[in-house]
Amino acid sequence: MGVTEIFALLGGLALFLYGMQMMSDGLEAAAGDKMKSILEKLTSNRFLAVAVGAVITAVIQSSSATTVMVVGFVNTGLMSLSQAVWIIMGANIGTTITGQLIALDVGAAAPLIAFIGVAMIVFLKMPKVQHIGKIAAGLGVLFIGMDMMGGSMEPLKESESFISIMTEFSNPALGILAGAVFTAVIQSSSASVGILQTLANEELIAFDSAVFVLFGQNIGTCITAVLASIGTNRSAKRTTIIHLLFNIIGTAIFTTLCLLLPVTDWVKSISPDLPASQIANMHTVFNVATTLILIPFGNYLAKFAEKILPDTESKNQASTISVLSDEFRRGRISLGSSAVHIDVLKQEIDRMITLVGQNTEMCYHTVIESDKTMLQEVEKNEEVIDTMNKEISQYISRILVNNKIGHSVEDIEEYFLITGNAERIGDHAVNIAGYIEVINRKSIVFSEEARSELAEMQSISKQTIEKLLNRSEAPEKWLSRVAALEQKIDDMTVSYREKHLERMRQGKCTEEACVLYSELLTDFERIGDHALNIAQCFSKIHAKV
Repeated sequence: MGVTEIFALLGGLALFLYGMQMMSDGLEAAAGDKMKSILEKLTSNRFLAVAVGAVITAVIQSSSATTVMVVGFVNTGLMSLSQAVWIIMGANIGTTITGQLIALDVGAAAPLIAFIGVAMIVFLKMPKVQHIGKIAAGLGVLFIGMDMMGGSMEPLKESESFISIMTEFSNPALGILAGAVFTAVIQSSSASVGILQTLANEELIAFDSAVFVLFGQNIGTCITAVLASIGTNRSAKRTTIIHLLFNIIGTAIFTTLCLLLPVTDWVKSISPDLPASQIANMHTVFNVATTLILIPFGNYLAKFAEKILPDTESKNQASTISVLSDEFRRGRISLGSSAVHIDVLKQEIDRMITLVGQNTEMCYHTVIESDKTMLQEVEKNEEVIDTMNKEISQYISRILVNNKIGHSVEDIEEYFLITGNAERIGDHAVNIAGYIEVINRKSIVFSEEARSELAEMQSISKQTIEKLLNRSEAPEKWLSRVAALEQKIDDMTVSYREKHLERMRQGKCTEEACVLYSELLTDFERIGDHALNIAQCFSKIHAKV
């Protein structure tokens, strides 16, 4: 095998992987949210869950993508571990569609398919049509890559050393190891199975040896989900353990069967003269049979995963938002993982608003009760809020730069504005709590009327922020309620300032108390303003849904 053939092999592999990525990107833009919503609404019916996992994986042609998606859902609490078991089983069935497509040998039509796809992207400006074009172009490029790899491998028929290596894979342990390592390296079972089919078509590996490599490839495909689970919670990591267990158990069962029974002969008899079809059929039989065997034991797999990885009190785990942001930085975004990014973003923003609401309540008690312990709590929360603001802002920036989420740029920008306004509310809460230093230093005492007015301001501010977290109403009605609360804060600010000036004229309070009271009113008013800004951003996003 010369340098030219090696370059052709690498080029073919590059085209195959790039074609898969093009299809993934096109499907993400065209149907990412729909697939996500299907999984979110999944019932606890195991057979329905298996079917949904199989169909979605058949559509996106990547069990890794589906599994990564499931890992993300489990991590964010959108899916239970028991539901994840059935989806993973279905994903392993659905992934066999790629091998079946390759076995159909549509390589002759691949250039035409690629041309049609590229023409749709270049000449048609409708976004949905362009997404479909990207899927078609990716499919065509994928098969062109397969043909290139096949052509580059033809000289290997004359290589005794290469044929000797291939015959070594008749040893089950070596075949499984080779398949697992190669698939783990390229992170695509579809690509590694496709290459195995190409080797079989060129008569470079016997079917009896190829089956063991195939079983190892099923194990190696788990590496993508393992990488995606880094930094996630314990339940998400258990999801990857279940994925590994499924394929390891299936490999153990089928390796034993192939050694004891003429399983390979049975599968070979289905398509005796088509090596690629034989491998595709074994891949399908492996995953369907393993699923049927393990369906009754799915809950036990989940419990076993919990025993392998029990709960821990450790709190040193990286935040979900920082882990996903790091995925963008490393370029590890895939169809599966990106489907949960917006849900994680919403969740983190709501958590930030919750902390801001806590500070808005505590800052009032800090000032009225002169509680320095509560001031420390406010400052601790503010540190967390500032950190979250930084992480979320960086995360949103990377979403905008990569533009792989499938949401409009305008929506993402609204989330950015929400985060900034939430951080500003936190700043005003810290300002209010910080006035305790001036109050203690200058021995300022507010009148009962002033204390009552501040309590009312704090109460309305609290209601406003709570309303930001409760967005169950229709967007227009919900926004009008938030706007009414903010207007009430504005009206109270004007009214209370006039009352306080009157108390000052009557000598009921000092000049210093009057100035500080005015500052407090201003901070509460600003909290209302930023809360309304947040509500308007949410309303714009929801109006498009």
